[in-house]
Amino acid sequence: MAFELPDLPYSHDALADHGMSRETLEYHHDIHHKAYVDNGNKAVAGTEWEGKPVEEIIKGTYDPKAVAQNGIFNNASQYWNHNQFWQMMAPGGTGMPGELEKAITESFGSLDTFKEEFAAAGAGQFGSGWCWLVKDTDGGLKVTKTENGVNPLCFGQTALLGCDVWEHSYYIDFRNKRPAYLQNFLDNLVNWENVASRL
Repeated sequence: MAFELPDLPYSHDALADHGMSRETLEYHHDIHHKAYVDNGNKAVAGTEWEGKPVEEIIKGTYDPKAVAQNGIFNNASQYWNHNQFWQMMAPGGTGMPGELEKAITESFGSLDTFKEEFAAAGAGQFGSGWCWLVKDTDGGLKVTKTENGVNPLCFGQTALLGCDVWEHSYYIDFRNKRPAYLQNFLDNLVNWENVASRL
């Protein structure tokens, strides 16, 4: 299957009153995400990965020993990451379903502790990358962070929530204040119903 740029699940200015401007979405979705689509399609053309599901491409091209991943992995993984990211947000966020709240509380002790750990993972990721709430291979919930385009699929984990901490995701609205971007993401943008559906 060819990579295709998905439509945003909301308008470009739907998040503007909640800390993510139209300009950010135009650059981040329409330009950055589209580049992963275009470059991913070029990278897999004529290879064994052409026409394969993106999840299979990610798992098959990730090299845990390599500091720098190859072009097929980088574009496929960032394509997948962004597909999830747009779905994980909603204008003003949503309420947290009880099942998810219970699972988070059991794993982290409280919602506040989870949010602190998630924000700390994102703020502490050196350079470009992502922070995640994952369902680990043992069924427990865990906060992780990954460099560049690496994602939980690489480790057999299920991504429940991910936040992009590449500078292009926050610099227009928050300049160099990554912690403020992360706090705003958690407080005003997370689609907790979508997160719960991934459990």
